Amino acid sequence: MPKFSNSSKSKLNTCHDKLQLVFNEVIKHWDCTILEGTRSKEAQDEYFRTGRSEVRYPNSKHNSSPSEAVDVAPYPIDWKDLDRFRAFGNFVLGVASANNVKLRWGGDWDGDRSFADQSFHDLPHFELLEE
Repeated sequence: MPKFSNSSKSKLNTCHDKLQLVFNEVIKHWDCTILEGTRSKEAQDEYFRTGRSEVRYPNSKHNSSPSEAVDVAPYPIDWKDLDRFRAFGNFVLGVASANNVKLRWGGDWDGDRSFADQSFHDLPHFELLEE
């Protein structure tokens, strides 16, 4: 059974309890790595400047503490395997739903199950939705 590295655990621990619940269940079934939870002002500004984020600090859910967003990739990471990222994203959404956690995924921002209508793809990104 897969398990998180110490680095992934540390990053996940910066996240909201609901995100921790979801990804502690996901890891039991799909090996993945936590790339980022809480994000600093400097990192957020750099991501915005380079186009990796569409929002400036403090407008990302990564900028709260605990973080209301997490970036996670299926492991081992193959950035070119978009189908694997999409399968993983949908798996995560299923686990979240089974645990009564409402998430939005950066591969399907509007939640319509269509990938073609996305103008900004952020396949590792998952964030809590307002209840």
